[in-house]
Amino acid sequence: MPARDIFHYVVKNALQKDGWTIIHDPLFLKVGRRKLYTDLSADRFMSAEKGAKEIAIEIKSFVGKSLVKDLEQAVGQFFVYYKVLQSREPNRYLYMAVNETTFNGILSEKIGQLVLSDPIFRLIIFDEEKEVITQWIPN
Repeated sequence: MPARDIFHYVVKNALQKDGWTIIHDPLFLKVGRRKLYTDLSADRFMSAEKGAKEIAIEIKSFVGKSLVKDLEQAVGQFFVYYKVLQSREPNRYLYMAVNETTFNGILSEKIGQLVLSDPIFRLIIFDEEKEVITQWIPN
């Protein structure tokens, strides 16, 4: 089992407050002989027309010595999980969860915007003190 991110329970609580049901903590994905884990998976009933929405969440804290290194690692991990989910659970959307400080910091800088301009990237922005989701990208 992988170590939990420092914001694991914050994001879990924020999702539940937002009406999501946590299904897996963590979500286990096997690819050949390799084992991968996204931090969480959750489902939410949207409406009779839309049915349920299924998501997987990878939580990133960006507390390393280098924000660029943290970004490189987060983007690489996100891409790997994205490709695995596409092949295993194509109806489940992958989101990276980051706090407002990270979003307003490196992810709002030119380098972050270049990365986020790729349509595969989906973000959950959260307030770690209030334990609430403040923004979904895309909405």
